[in-house]
Amino acid sequence: MFWLGVVLGFIAGSLPFSVWIGKLFLSRDIREIGDGNPGATNVFRAGNWKVGILALLLDYLKGVLPVAISYSVWGIRDGRLVVVMMAPLLGHQFSPFLRFRGGKGVATTFGIWTGVTLWEGPVILGVLLVVFYFLLDHDAWSVIFGMIGLLLYWLVKGATAEIYGATLANLFFLLWTHRKALNGKIGVRLGANRRC
Repeated sequence: MFWLGVVLGFIAGSLPFSVWIGKLFLSRDIREIGDGNPGATNVFRAGNWKVGILALLLDYLKGVLPVAISYSVWGIRDGRLVVVMMAPLLGHQFSPFLRFRGGKGVATTFGIWTGVTLWEGPVILGVLLVVFYFLLDHDAWSVIFGMIGLLLYWLVKGATAEIYGATLANLFFLLWTHRKALNGKIGVRLGANRRC
């Protein structure tokens, strides 16, 4: 069941819902908008908020479903869980449907943590992202600091080695997908233009 969970997660993660939704509902290629990212953020930039929410929800669910099935139904709770959790994220970030290019993986990150921790991981991460979003003028660094904060939360709580491993792997992949945006200076947000 482990390999089935990995394959299912990668395939689910690789489905470029935001690109398909952009073409279906907006008649636009969202990769030609904003930062060129094939994720839900550019669907919001391209069209109305309802279509953006649909894209965001689907990017989230493709992380939730395969991880929740692997964790709760098939009982994968040892070191293999790290690979199962990263599979949807890797599929999203390196989609074969998009010539192994993909989105940055923030919505899918919330999904994979929901699949394992239900509310705890996504709520803690969400609160940290909001805090850093309002403190910093740099969206990419807000995401990275949010993940570092989640890692510190697990350390204080005394989580399992699998949870630490998954958090570190998740942080690495978010650093990779945000690498181009991370070269800017970080400033305290005082009405400055945000950078992502």
